[in-house]
Amino acid sequence: MTTSATIIDGKAFAAALRTRIATQVATFREQAGRAPGLAVVLVGEDPASSVYVRSKGKATREAGMESIEHRLPVDTDQATLLALVEQLNQDPTVDGILVQLPLPGQIDAQAVIQAIDPDKDVDGFHPVNAGRLATGSEGFVPCTPLGCLMLLKSIHPSLSGMDAVVVGRSNIVGKPMAQLLLGESCTVTVAHSRTRNLAEVVGRADIVVAAVGVPGLVKGEWIKPGASVIDVGINRTETGLVGDVEYDAAATRAGAITPVPGGVGPMTIAVLLRNTLVSAGRRMRVAIDQTAL
Repeated sequence: MTTSATIIDGKAFAAALRTRIATQVATFREQAGRAPGLAVVLVGEDPASSVYVRSKGKATREAGMESIEHRLPVDTDQATLLALVEQLNQDPTVDGILVQLPLPGQIDAQAVIQAIDPDKDVDGFHPVNAGRLATGSEGFVPCTPLGCLMLLKSIHPSLSGMDAVVVGRSNIVGKPMAQLLLGESCTVTVAHSRTRNLAEVVGRADIVVAAVGVPGLVKGEWIKPGASVIDVGINRTETGLVGDVEYDAAATRAGAITPVPGGVGPMTIAVLLRNTLVSAGRRMRVAIDQTAL
């Protein structure tokens, strides 16, 4: 098939963002006398989580930040984990706290998220930060949707007035993505598994963000000619990694599209570093140029 769409290279965008972050981290260190600190907590040995935590640690150190890792056994009880979170809340050298999900069954993930100091919640999952996003206040936005918005704005500096459809309603991607697009003055529809006539809903959108975790759910023929498509899905299949959008078919109609892999994925860790730097700047009263991030 002929690809007419502009391919949105998330890997290259994320690498450039990480370079800009490292530059500001160096300035922060000079002024604050220490590096921004990101604490990551991993409970158990989930293979995907272990790989992700290693990647985060490597990226954190490459940006000149302090990577603080806490690895706890899979049978850790909730009280022990909550005590560690409180210890990190009180630690002045920790600017960001991330508890890697999923957690083992004996631990209530929501209780752990709510125990994190909202001003150190660089994942943006705390209800306080969700409320700040919904009301347009300053807080932390979940990394994946913020990364999606950055990629969209690299194609469209102004999103004002555009019709956007977010397919997926999770607290981690779908809902915050919709709030971000509303903040950019888009007209936003949130679609999901119960949406009637999904093809018709998607077909009228200037922007489609797919985040449901179902391989190829969004058919290429649904895409409005010239629309921008952001595919958040990362699904392992027998043929390799695929997104939630039928890529080949969609790329013949879209104006711009993210590939899988190499699209949204690399942005998540880059935005995590960005949020940690912003947190450090706020806490240490060191000016951070967020317009460059």
